[in-house]
Amino acid sequence: MGGQDTLKAARSGDISPVERLHALVVTDMAATDRLIHARMTSGVALIPDLAKHLIDSGGKRLRPMLTLAAAQAGGYTGDHHVKLAAAVEFIHTATLLHDDVVDESALRRGKVSANLMWGNKPSVLVGDFLFSRAFQLMVETDNMAVLDILAGASAVIAEGEVMQLKSSNNLAVSEDHYLSVVSAKTAALFAAAAHSGALLTGQGDEFVAGMRDYGENLGIAFQLVDDALDYSGRQALMGKTVGDDFREAKMTLPIILAYARSKEADQPFWKRVIETGNQTESDLDRAITLIEQTGSIQETMRRARSYADAAKTALGVLPASDIKRALADIADFCVERAY
Repeated sequence: MGGQDTLKAARSGDISPVERLHALVVTDMAATDRLIHARMTSGVALIPDLAKHLIDSGGKRLRPMLTLAAAQAGGYTGDHHVKLAAAVEFIHTATLLHDDVVDESALRRGKVSANLMWGNKPSVLVGDFLFSRAFQLMVETDNMAVLDILAGASAVIAEGEVMQLKSSNNLAVSEDHYLSVVSAKTAALFAAAAHSGALLTGQGDEFVAGMRDYGENLGIAFQLVDDALDYSGRQALMGKTVGDDFREAKMTLPIILAYARSKEADQPFWKRVIETGNQTESDLDRAITLIEQTGSIQETMRRARSYADAAKTALGVLPASDIKRALADIADFCVERAY
């Protein structure tokens, strides 16, 4: 499908909202991809090999697309948004490499994870390399405000991962603490991606804040859905292993709600599988049954819908446009992908 045909399909609604947004920023996205591949090169052959394995593994590039879309929606005409979009993707990829080491993941986007193929040490070090590349790109924009946004987000993401690590195996984790983790480890980069692109435009504070709020709420909705999907058959269709969070004893919202709503007779089960991590092969099936019986998946999805609606409301700062419609539809699609 050519560029014009893709744009026609985007406007007619014949393709998904993410594909529509991609079509609307296709020229900038192509420039971003070229920059990503140019900057992940290194004289050390292992670095581009490992980075390429994840970067070219079929991710939607949603976060850098938010940067490009925010810049376009605000009428930006320079080229710094491409550097910021590439930086955002490098930050995201670096965090995935580090996460897979921490979580001992075997799959990422339906492919064998980099840590399983190359080992933990190379994965961590290549993640560090990509973080460095991201900061080089930020500096090249010569814009201290966007540097502050993305550097701050990088620190917050790391804090969120440590918060989540410390809350594993702890049934006393509150919903507020869980949301703090989600806001840090996932929503912070969504927010920074949209915020930095908007800031380049020179538009007023209302526009910039609206784009930042859109990204933050979309990121929270995105993570809530991911956490619900970990206990759903839909997860396998998306190239991910069902029950990874359960096996790692992560306190995500489905578990927090299921434990809070559990019958007294079921509480020893949760204490065994989460607090002690003493799990048998059949425990995941029982956990899924209890989560479903307590309505915890439905409640998690209800809250995801609430955040998706808040993201759409934040788009009120944008005039009617194809970009605005695509961003609003992505918020809906974020939730609907679970069904």
